Amino acid sequence: MTAEQDITTPVGTLRIVLVDDHAIVRHGLRSILDRESDLEVVGEASTAAEAEAVVDRLRPAIVLLDLKLSTGADTEGLDLCARLTRRDPGLAVLVLTTFLDDSLVVAAIQHGARGYVVKDVDTTELLRAIRAVARNESAFDSHAAAAMVRSMRVQPEQQPRFTEREVEVLQLLARGLSNRDIGGELYISETTVKFHVRNIMRKMDAGSRAEVVYEASKMGVI
Repeated sequence: MTAEQDITTPVGTLRIVLVDDHAIVRHGLRSILDRESDLEVVGEASTAAEAEAVVDRLRPAIVLLDLKLSTGADTEGLDLCARLTRRDPGLAVLVLTTFLDDSLVVAAIQHGARGYVVKDVDTTELLRAIRAVARNESAFDSHAAAAMVRSMRVQPEQQPRFTEREVEVLQLLARGLSNRDIGGELYISETTVKFHVRNIMRKMDAGSRAEVVYEASKMGVI
């Protein structure tokens, strides 16, 4: 069952869609988020199909996504995340789930999520994570961050080789900078930055900037 609103969102407000198969969870999240002047819940969905329709119609900045949607397979949330971010690379997906497994945290990032938090996170941390992914940064609560660290095991021979300039771009990506801001820091054009980012993503076989930062951290490049 979806819930949407069509009122005009004030400039600077982050539009959010909630995807969770439990109505009471969506209601609780809405009551928390709508108290924030810079956040607005504009839509809800309980299934993957509903989520795709709502996101396509409302074009939110952020999707809060539960990985387990009871009507489908265990991987349905991951597959949905991949489809949504493939259609709109600028969409910030923040996984908000009860499941905490090292492989799930990594898989979520590989499927396009910018962050991962568990549902027992406190309100302050949740709001921080939402605003971080909106700035194109990665966001993890302490549990998910620990899971990321435990999964960081890559053999040296598997690591791609980066140029000195690509390492500089990686370091600025890790700070959450946009292509324009990276260009300003390095005194190169935004087009050149995009070229380096594409090369980095190709070398790492990565599908998102968050995955690039994660993989580079795992490799010890940044």
